[in-house]
Amino acid sequence: MTSSAVLGLPRADALYARALERLPGGNTRTTVFAEPRPPYAATGSGCRLTDVDGHVVLDLNNNYTSLIHGHAHPAIVAAAAAAIGEGSAFGLPTRYEVDMAEMLSKRVAIGEKWRFTNSGTEAVMMAIRAARAVTGRDIVVRFDGCYHGTSEPVALGSRGVSTGTLADVLVVRRGNAEEFVETLERHGDRIAAVLIDAMPHRPGLVPVATDHLQLVRRETRSRNIIMILDEVITFRLASGGLHSVYGVEPDLISLGKIIGGGLPVGAIGGPARIMNVFDPRSPEALSHGGTFSANPVSMRAGLAALSLFGSAEIERINALGDRLRDGLNQHGWPTNGRGSLLRIDLSAAPDAWWRLYGAGIFISPSGLACISTPMDAAVVDEVLAAFERVGR
Repeated sequence: MTSSAVLGLPRADALYARALERLPGGNTRTTVFAEPRPPYAATGSGCRLTDVDGHVVLDLNNNYTSLIHGHAHPAIVAAAAAAIGEGSAFGLPTRYEVDMAEMLSKRVAIGEKWRFTNSGTEAVMMAIRAARAVTGRDIVVRFDGCYHGTSEPVALGSRGVSTGTLADVLVVRRGNAEEFVETLERHGDRIAAVLIDAMPHRPGLVPVATDHLQLVRRETRSRNIIMILDEVITFRLASGGLHSVYGVEPDLISLGKIIGGGLPVGAIGGPARIMNVFDPRSPEALSHGGTFSANPVSMRAGLAALSLFGSAEIERINALGDRLRDGLNQHGWPTNGRGSLLRIDLSAAPDAWWRLYGAGIFISPSGLACISTPMDAAVVDEVLAAFERVGR
């Protein structure tokens, strides 16, 4: 079995020993941990990453799908550097949040108005608060096993979450139309929002059936329940987000990841009738702060990233993702997903993550992988060859 010790990563070992002294388990971000301890990144360029021990890998993790243009894209670096040089953050708004809102409104049909946050977690959290404020109701319905960040209403599991919070969240089995309708019929006059991801990562990146998403839209609309669509990961799949492919329009959408150009970001979008709940000119406005929300560095980097990610590039990397997914399935690696997003089943391959890392392939320990724009058909072939060498 291949492990970090077999690969020989002495600098990572030393860093981890230091980390254990000051960080619980040597870790400050659970999702990046790999047994017995993770490698440590040093530099990245394009679609490749070099760790502190000099090991180079093809990066199909891309900071959990957020780096749509890979590492250190010159235009994004220039935009971020210019922003820092002119002032990284202010206690005033800047023109760049206006530019970003206008750009997103051109892409997202329901995105009449926007509010920016520092992460996808915060975007979902504030979308839920907006839904509760607008409807005057408390309950949130979500689907089992789906990850929507780390705020209490959507926390996976109950440890550390108050019983009061848990009482206001109803969890329905994914794809179970009967249970969903029954839940709405029983609690509809108390439900503020239904939160859904059209292709959730944690349950395996399996796209939600079109008829089920349409059912959620129909049932929520008939009961004046706000439908929140989490597109933090899936926004990359189409210019208007994955929901535009389904032909379903939610009430609110949460974004993050690729719209920050590799920097912290989140966004909530929707029609004025809902989003105006944040309007500070109203005495009943929902308060929303955030010291670094809409900071000019994230906004300018994100504007650069999105301006380079039009329909042609979306179609190109989606096609590469389809090619990689088909190839992995043919090589005996069961893979789900759509377009440039993939979820590779590593469960049947002992120590698969480390063996792949040793072979020069970096994906998330859960099997999440994605295509970035620096990749081409030759890179896909390189990935497939590495998987074939590693074997199951």
